[in-house]
Amino acid sequence: MAFIFKEQVMPLEAVEHLPEWDLSDLYPSMEAPEIQTDLARIDAMADSFASSFKGKLAELTGDQLGAAIEDYERLTEIMHRLYSYADLQFAGDVSDANIGRFRQTLQEKLTDISSKTLFFTLELNRLDDAVLDRQLEDPRTGRYASWIRDNRVFRVHQLSDELEEMLHQKSVAGRSAWTRLFEETMAHLRFPVDGVELPVSDALNLLSDKDGAKRKAAAQSVGKVLGDNIRLFAHVTNTLAKDKEIEDRWRQYPHPAAERNLANLVEDEVVEALVTSVQKAYGSLGHRYYALKAKWFGLDKMDYWDRNAPVPGDADRLFSWDEARETVMTAYGTFSPELAKVAEPFFDNRWIDVPPRPGKAPGAFAHPTVPSVHPYLLLNFHGKSRDVMTLAHELGHGVHQVLAGDQGTLMADTPLTLAETASVFGEMLVFRALLDNETDPARRRILLASKVEDMLNTVVRQVAFHQFEERVHGERQLGELSVEQLGGIWMDVQRESLGPAFRFHDEYKHFWAYIPHFVHTPFYVYAYAFGDCLVNSLYAVFQDGHPGFQAKYMEMLKAGGTLRHKDLLAPFGLDAGDPAFWRRGLDVIAGFIDELEAEA
Repeated sequence: MAFIFKEQVMPLEAVEHLPEWDLSDLYPSMEAPEIQTDLARIDAMADSFASSFKGKLAELTGDQLGAAIEDYERLTEIMHRLYSYADLQFAGDVSDANIGRFRQTLQEKLTDISSKTLFFTLELNRLDDAVLDRQLEDPRTGRYASWIRDNRVFRVHQLSDELEEMLHQKSVAGRSAWTRLFEETMAHLRFPVDGVELPVSDALNLLSDKDGAKRKAAAQSVGKVLGDNIRLFAHVTNTLAKDKEIEDRWRQYPHPAAERNLANLVEDEVVEALVTSVQKAYGSLGHRYYALKAKWFGLDKMDYWDRNAPVPGDADRLFSWDEARETVMTAYGTFSPELAKVAEPFFDNRWIDVPPRPGKAPGAFAHPTVPSVHPYLLLNFHGKSRDVMTLAHELGHGVHQVLAGDQGTLMADTPLTLAETASVFGEMLVFRALLDNETDPARRRILLASKVEDMLNTVVRQVAFHQFEERVHGERQLGELSVEQLGGIWMDVQRESLGPAFRFHDEYKHFWAYIPHFVHTPFYVYAYAFGDCLVNSLYAVFQDGHPGFQAKYMEMLKAGGTLRHKDLLAPFGLDAGDPAFWRRGLDVIAGFIDELEAEA
């Protein structure tokens, strides 16, 4: 099927009628009696669980340990269901004080309940290898072998039960509280642009507007408002970095990213190979492309607010929501009808929250909730081609989460590095479909340039973010970082990664402050680059006609968290431990830039 692009302006009524999610599949409302019933039920379950198993795991048979893990999984699923409902309500309107209180109160109650079962994984990790090996011989425990294995990677960093329980209970008044302060502050900020007070997502969206004056006004407003609040954001960052440093020291992690790498089940040297490969490619990727983009604009240098500007000739076409859905679903279905069938219910059953609105969390995400329900997607859809790619991305996450659901609550989740596989692959499917069906050379160039910019944002920009985090957490060990130091680190990594094609004005030094990953999930960001380069290599295998690719791909997604990256990639003949793997992924981006230069 050919894809038709229509010149259009998205009317206000279309925005107002974009679908919003229905969270009633989790709970009917925040006042629903089912919430209190579930809280009372898991509280009693936790008491019974602790009474039955605390201090007794080494004495259990394999069948008994398997039964205990099944009980733990049932309890965990109910807790995750409650957490998910509160988090999704909060994301829908971060500015609503009642929702904020509901979420905080629920988190505190769930933390108290989960403290009663905290012993289980701690004691499981302390089991002697010989005892555990004997228990794993029983199929009931053996089913959970991968979950046990992945928990035990943390055993050498585990503290005493009393300290672990104290840290767990204290988290609601520590990291979680600081994260909430960041979220609510950002949600309440308004950025004046041309006389209109905008939330952060709308202001940032203007940085890709075709009107240079609007981009400049939005950029300067973002910089000024962040600057006006920068002491608060710096304090949050310093506090969370110090909190992490203290806990890392007690747990004897060798470097600030070590815990994240363990959680991602990826070796330090693999991450280092990725980061080093991308840094070495800054010149041949970001620097080269942005110099080409400046040339298209007839400039020697661009201002930083031109980074995501539409390239000359882009008619700024907008997609309606129906067109976005059709575009993504057709691309998914052409690749695999089975994949499209899994994706359809997201649209048919209001599992996606689409429109931007005041108070809504910025950006986009896919929340897996629990296997017995289904994932939910959050978008802030403005109708741009990037929003279509975002839909393809988050839908990939959602499909991945549905397919992995059969693994159960404990084993469905994938490490962050592999969690980006289906999402980035979904983007690639849509991009290739659009490119292959485009016969206009000018429009083809625009599509190619847009894809390159998305890939640079995913690979180069995220590795630069990783550098920022490494330097911030490293220098925080020497003392509190000033606003000037934080801004200086930010400007250094931006100049290094983006290159000499840009002018970075003074207010840009505050732009680090709006990026939520630094607060929510330290050292998350390299997972995007990992996923993008992995998918580039994976897609090349698909294009080369690898036999049975679609079936193998679906099996990879269904594996959830049961397999590590080496095992998942082996059927495709790929190995992320090989530096050539990363160069192959980066060469895909370089090849696109080669094609654009040849047409210039």
